[in-house]
Amino acid sequence: MKYRLTYTQRAARDFRGLQSSTKERIGKTLQRYAEDPMKYAEKLSDARLGTYRFRIGAYRIIFDLEEDEIVILRVGHRTGIYKK
Repeated sequence: MKYRLTYTQRAARDFRGLQSSTKERIGKTLQRYAEDPMKYAEKLSDARLGTYRFRIGAYRIIFDLEEDEIVILRVGHRTGIYKK
């Protein structure tokens, strides 16, 4: 079952701020991960940020799963994504 990717406003703003080559790499990888997200996801210890994360190189995608949807909450470099 393929999941739909949905971006929050914050995640869309994070994504727009990335370089175009990085956007393309992350976009392609997310499409592949949407086939079976739990195979690539790791549960976050701090649930205030989100439930799961994907690691794509030096970037992290924070997301929640809701039925047939991957709700992307944040997109960012690993050095700053977990800071509040």
